[in-house]
Amino acid sequence: MLFQKTARSAAALFGFLFCVALAAQAQAQTTSKPNVTILATGGTIAGTGATSTTTVGYTAATVGVQALIAAVPEITKVANVTGEQVFQIASENMGNEHWLTLAKRVNTLLAQQNVDGIVITHGTDTLEETAYFLNLVVKSRKPVVVVGSMRPSTALSADGPINLYNAVVLAGSQEAVGRGVLVAMNDQIQAARDVTKTNTTTADTFKASDLGMLGYIQGGKPYFYRQPTRKHTVETEFDVTNLSTLPQVEVAYAHANVGPVAVEALVASGAKGLVHAGVGNGSLPAKVRPALSSARKKGVVIVRSSRVGQGIVARNGEANDDELDFVAGDNLSPQKARILLMLALTRTNDTREIQRMFGTY
Repeated sequence: MLFQKTARSAAALFGFLFCVALAAQAQAQTTSKPNVTILATGGTIAGTGATSTTTVGYTAATVGVQALIAAVPEITKVANVTGEQVFQIASENMGNEHWLTLAKRVNTLLAQQNVDGIVITHGTDTLEETAYFLNLVVKSRKPVVVVGSMRPSTALSADGPINLYNAVVLAGSQEAVGRGVLVAMNDQIQAARDVTKTNTTTADTFKASDLGMLGYIQGGKPYFYRQPTRKHTVETEFDVTNLSTLPQVEVAYAHANVGPVAVEALVASGAKGLVHAGVGNGSLPAKVRPALSSARKKGVVIVRSSRVGQGIVARNGEANDDELDFVAGDNLSPQKARILLMLALTRTNDTREIQRMFGTY
């Protein structure tokens, strides 16, 4: 009888200790995983269509962040994930005020010890612009990954779930630390500065055709083959902490037979800076040059960019930038040149300083 009692006590003790061990193991597994916050802004990744074959003509920004997370339960195996709905918009409606709100929230979260990385779900139309803006104003080395999809959540072969999974993997990885803001789409890792949307509808639309991608995500692991060399995040001189607005900067697009109307209208609207998306090497058509020169004399900062999509716009190449007091836009696309000029104007109106920034970032 005593033996049976002792045996039962020992079994109970063993069972208790086993449960404690399992709980400790579960806790250890939870705490060993990175803590990733998903900030949702809407877009196609949160979109729905009328049928499973609707891949165009769908409604963007209808699915909330918790539903996005629930649709990819596998991410809980690679990270402790929390979600916040920051906006719920189609990305063609993304504005300066959204960027400032988003950047401030990202910086607040990354300053917390219990946040290891950020994933931002975003519509693809302006995804590259948001990514580059954050690349210039985030003040942390922790990973920030922007992700979207080309097909709505209801579509056959929707790319959103795997893109979101890969983004969480990347944001929680040590390999991504200190590499600036990244874009995770189509199993590829792209640098915010270099990547652009190149196709209206296909899943492989995001490319850095000029300089190439940074790496791949395969089997739940990121593989980097190169890294950005232009300064970003903690290395930049830009701080949006106390900003509630950004200077008005516009883009004027060049084409055959272009006249001065667009430039004059944008200057009249109050633009403080103007990016000329020129033909070729940022060439200035004869009908536009006087309008741009006049704008500069009125204090508007002019950046010569190119609509081509690849290559450097050479300073004093197709125009005498020194004489005109213009800035050459390096190899930034017009839309990204606008972002850098906008932030530059929060610091200075000196074109020599702004030219330095275009060579730095």
